[in-house]
Amino acid sequence: MTREDVQLPPAFRLVVLDEVDSTNDEARRLAEGGAEEGALVWGLSQRKGRGRRGRDWASPEGNLYISLLLRPDCAPREAAQLSFVAAMALTGALTVLVAPHSQIDFKWPNDVLLNGSKVAGILLEASTTGPDALDWLIVGMGVNIASAPEGSTYPATSLRAESCGEVTPGELLEGFARHFQARASTWVEDGFAPIREEVMRYAKGVGEAITVTLDDETIEGIFADIDETGALIVEMGDGSLRTVHTGDVFFGGAA
Repeated sequence: MTREDVQLPPAFRLVVLDEVDSTNDEARRLAEGGAEEGALVWGLSQRKGRGRRGRDWASPEGNLYISLLLRPDCAPREAAQLSFVAAMALTGALTVLVAPHSQIDFKWPNDVLLNGSKVAGILLEASTTGPDALDWLIVGMGVNIASAPEGSTYPATSLRAESCGEVTPGELLEGFARHFQARASTWVEDGFAPIREEVMRYAKGVGEAITVTLDDETIEGIFADIDETGALIVEMGDGSLRTVHTGDVFFGGAA
């Protein structure tokens, strides 16, 4: 499927660029210029792609790099749940494209795994107009279709490496947009609960030992739950529960 063939729901307005510094940066420029919700930047390659905590994101042609501009009417912490909405939308799109018997998992807080390795990452960036109000929110996403980076912190894979056939970025983009629209509508109308229910069906490591690296410390415990806000609940060695809003998770109790 070529980019000219891509058909998205009417709520999306597609901006396609052969090369871009970062789709999130381009979406930010559109947001600051007054673009309406639904602008979706698709970069065929990125020069300065990035992931969470400023990490570089390798961005050669053949993979999918997109950033969606949203203007949700809610507080910033609540809007962070849209990362889960995006992850479940991608999961829904991948389900019909991956090879039979493939295993798709959600790695808290923002990664999608295929057969145990990272195939996609999601990055949220926002601008606020006060402590409880958003101006805009950007949902950025990179999906490894043709290739995956080597030497990453968490093992990575691609759809091609997992024998998923000749999936094109445009084909995956169409599926993601349809699923995102449906799940975002559910989130607006019914709140996070139904999204959380789906997240828990795909969440990797529930009930197992994990290590979580935070900004200033590393903790170990049991992955107990994801709460009603989207935070990770870790059962510590003494039986107490610790709530984690941001961090990197490693399975098996060792980073």
